[in-house]
Amino acid sequence: QVQLVESGGGLVQSGGSLRLSCEASGAIFRIYHMAWYRQAPGKQRDMVATIRSSGATNYADSVKGRFTISRDNAKNTAYLQMSSLKPEDTAVYYCKADHPLIASMIYWGQGTQITVSS
Repeated sequence: QVQLVESGGGLVQSGGSLRLSCEASGAIFRIYHMAWYRQAPGKQRDMVATIRSSGATNYADSVKGRFTISRDNAKNTAYLQMSSLKPEDTAVYYCKADHPLIASMIYWGQGTQITVSS
Protein backbone atom coordinates (compact mmCIF):
# COMPACT_ATOMS: atom_id res chain seq x y z
CA GLN A 1 0.00 0.00 0.00
CA VAL A 2 1.23 3.47 -0.89
CA GLN A 3 0.12 6.62 0.85
CA LEU A 4 0.44 9.92 -0.98
CA VAL A 5 0.09 13.29 0.70
CA GLU A 6 -0.02 16.46 -1.37
CA SER A 7 0.81 19.90 -0.07
CA GLY A 8 1.49 23.38 -1.39
CA GLY A 9 -1.91 24.34 -2.75
CA GLY A 10 -3.59 27.65 -2.22
CA LEU A 11 -4.72 30.91 -3.73
CA VAL A 12 -2.44 32.76 -6.12
CA GLN A 13 -2.83 35.66 -8.52
CA SER A 14 -2.66 35.22 -12.25
CA GLY A 15 0.96 35.13 -13.35
CA GLY A 16 2.13 33.81 -10.02
CA SER A 17 3.91 30.62 -9.05
CA LEU A 18 3.35 27.71 -6.71
CA ARG A 19 5.10 24.45 -5.97
CA LEU A 20 3.19 21.32 -5.10
CA SER A 21 4.74 18.44 -3.20
CA CYS A 22 3.65 14.82 -3.04
CA GLU A 23 5.25 12.77 -0.31
CA ALA A 24 4.96 9.00 -0.57
CA SER A 25 5.21 6.38 2.12
CA GLY A 26 4.78 2.65 2.33
CA ALA A 27 6.60 1.74 -0.86
CA ILE A 28 9.87 1.80 -2.72
CA PHE A 29 9.27 5.23 -4.14
CA ARG A 30 12.03 5.20 -6.73
CA ILE A 31 10.44 2.43 -8.79
CA TYR A 32 7.08 4.15 -9.17
CA HIS A 33 6.07 6.33 -12.06
CA MET A 34 4.61 9.53 -10.66
CA ALA A 35 2.12 11.96 -12.13
CA TRP A 36 0.06 15.03 -11.41
CA TYR A 37 -3.54 15.29 -12.53
CA ARG A 38 -6.10 18.02 -12.06
CA GLN A 39 -9.85 18.25 -11.98
CA ALA A 40 -11.82 21.45 -12.37
CA PRO A 41 -15.46 21.65 -11.21
CA GLY A 42 -17.74 19.78 -13.59
CA LYS A 43 -14.86 18.45 -15.66
CA GLN A 44 -12.98 15.18 -15.90
CA ARG A 45 -9.66 14.56 -14.24
CA ASP A 46 -6.87 15.26 -16.71
CA MET A 47 -3.18 14.48 -16.76
CA VAL A 48 -0.95 17.48 -16.16
CA ALA A 49 2.53 15.95 -16.04
CA THR A 50 4.21 12.60 -15.57
CA ILE A 51 7.67 11.51 -14.53
CA ARG A 52 8.78 7.94 -14.92
CA SER A 53 11.14 6.13 -12.57
CA SER A 54 13.84 6.80 -15.18
CA GLY A 55 13.23 10.54 -14.87
CA ALA A 56 11.61 10.92 -18.29
CA THR A 57 8.86 13.52 -18.26
CA ASN A 58 5.75 14.30 -20.23
CA TYR A 59 3.39 17.29 -20.09
CA ALA A 60 -0.05 18.26 -21.19
CA ASP A 61 0.10 20.81 -23.99
CA SER A 62 -1.71 23.35 -21.83
CA VAL A 63 1.11 23.48 -19.28
CA LYS A 64 4.22 22.97 -21.40
CA GLY A 65 6.78 25.64 -20.72
CA ARG A 66 5.02 26.73 -17.52
CA PHE A 67 5.03 23.65 -15.27
CA THR A 68 7.91 21.39 -14.32
CA ILE A 69 7.59 17.97 -12.71
CA SER A 70 10.47 16.53 -10.75
CA ARG A 71 11.21 13.95 -8.11
CA ASP A 72 13.62 13.47 -5.23
CA ASN A 73 13.89 9.76 -4.55
CA ALA A 74 15.93 10.37 -1.40
CA LYS A 75 12.97 12.29 0.03
CA ASN A 76 10.25 10.04 -1.45
CA THR A 77 8.72 13.16 -2.93
CA ALA A 78 7.48 14.35 -6.29
CA TYR A 79 7.04 18.01 -7.12
CA LEU A 80 5.15 20.18 -9.54
CA GLN A 81 6.58 23.64 -10.02
CA MET A 82 3.97 25.88 -11.57
CA SER A 83 4.67 29.32 -12.98
CA SER A 84 2.81 31.86 -15.11
CA LEU A 85 -0.38 30.54 -13.60
CA LYS A 86 -3.67 31.33 -15.31
CA PRO A 87 -7.24 31.30 -14.00
CA GLU A 88 -7.88 28.22 -16.13
CA ASP A 89 -5.31 26.35 -14.04
CA THR A 90 -7.77 26.50 -11.14
CA ALA A 91 -8.55 22.94 -10.07
CA VAL A 92 -7.95 20.28 -7.49
CA TYR A 93 -4.53 18.78 -8.17
CA TYR A 94 -3.93 15.12 -7.46
CA CYS A 95 -0.75 13.11 -7.18
CA LYS A 96 -0.71 9.60 -8.64
CA ALA A 97 1.72 6.72 -8.30
CA ASP A 98 1.85 3.80 -10.75
CA HIS A 99 3.74 0.60 -10.16
CA PRO A 100 5.86 -0.04 -13.29
CA LEU A 101 4.90 -3.71 -13.60
CA ILE A 102 1.63 -4.29 -11.74
CA ALA A 103 -1.23 -2.44 -13.44
CA SER A 104 -3.57 -2.73 -10.47
CA MET A 105 -1.19 -0.91 -8.18
CA ILE A 106 -2.30 2.67 -8.76
CA TYR A 107 -2.53 5.11 -5.89
CA TRP A 108 -3.92 8.62 -5.57
CA GLY A 109 -3.44 11.39 -3.09
CA GLN A 110 -6.29 13.27 -1.50
CA GLY A 111 -5.89 16.32 -3.71
CA THR A 112 -4.98 19.93 -3.08
CA GLN A 113 -6.88 22.97 -4.30
CA ILE A 114 -5.22 25.55 -6.52
CA THR A 115 -7.15 28.73 -7.18
CA VAL A 116 -5.77 31.32 -9.56
CA SER A 117 -7.44 34.70 -9.39
CA SER A 118 -7.54 37.05 -12.36
